[in-house]
Amino acid sequence: MNGALLEAFRHNSWATRQLLAFCRDLSEEQLAASATGTYGSIRATFNHIVLSEGRYLRRLAGDAPAWVDHADEAELDELAAWTEEAGQRWARFLSEPVDAERVVVVDDGALEVRAGVIVAQALHHGNAHREQICAVLTTLGVEPPDIQPWAYAWATGRMWERTGSPVLAPPAATSGPRLSRPFP
Repeated sequence: MNGALLEAFRHNSWATRQLLAFCRDLSEEQLAASATGTYGSIRATFNHIVLSEGRYLRRLAGDAPAWVDHADEAELDELAAWTEEAGQRWARFLSEPVDAERVVVVDDGALEVRAGVIVAQALHHGNAHREQICAVLTTLGVEPPDIQPWAYAWATGRMWERTGSPVLAPPAATSGPRLSRPFP
């Protein structure tokens, strides 16, 4: 079992689902908004994140969700369901030993890459594009939700307040205590 890696993928799935849920209340105009330096519109970026997750899984696990080659832009609720499915597939994949040195053929047979690099890319890819969506939201004057790993830990019970700890500041309204100093 790849426990620490599984935790990272749980966060990855949680963060995408949280951001999708937050964006459900946006107008069509807001969902179509983009900003310089981002992938594209909020909706297009979500589609890119989720479909890429399926493709990374296909390369690593050898099978793929039925939606992986979906050509049209999906709606946010559909993307949320696909994100949930991808998270379950990552959990199954990571429940067995992963040979990070296994060679995987990509790019229509033009390239070979180590499996561990695809795993790293999957995590980086989701984070990078979620941050782009948050940047677009900010340019629209909308405060994005906190989707960093600390927020995930509070929301899922993976972090809690230690009784009598001088490190924690008073709890925030929704995301748990704010750390008064960064961890080393």
